Amino acid sequence: MDIKEIQNLIKFVAKSGASEVKLEMDDIKITIKTGGEERDTTTFVQHVPMSAPVAQAAPAAAATAPSTPAVAAADDNSKYITIKSPIIGTFYRKPSPDKPVFVEVGKSIKEGDVLCVIEAMKLFNEIESEVSGKIVKILVDDSSPVEFDQPLFLVDPS
Repeated sequence: MDIKEIQNLIKFVAKSGASEVKLEMDDIKITIKTGGEERDTTTFVQHVPMSAPVAQAAPAAAATAPSTPAVAAADDNSKYITIKSPIIGTFYRKPSPDKPVFVEVGKSIKEGDVLCVIEAMKLFNEIESEVSGKIVKILVDDSSPVEFDQPLFLVDPS
């Protein structure tokens, strides 16, 4: 099993809603655990010598319908605009380590304001706001990798 197959498996498990999946094949044992609402993903890959190939995929918990608090949280966020990453790269809240952050929770922004920088292939791309409003939540930690179309900020347009 190569790294690409493992990454695809992680993405599949994260989207499925399962909290844990264990997979054992030949000399590889993989356990993927996903956290609650934060969707933290932990992956353990271990090479284990086995006498016979065993393939087992067992979700520890079946995907269930969202609970009432999760539905209420989704309704609360529906009035906000989500600003998403236009590229894959590393998210930075500051232009450089010795400078202040671009935006904070509660700060009012207008169209064209720089919200963050995403580094991709040694190029630092300024991400500008396409809306005016107030930053309600910053969804990504500083210096974290981000994917294309990953939510970065929640903005209250009112």
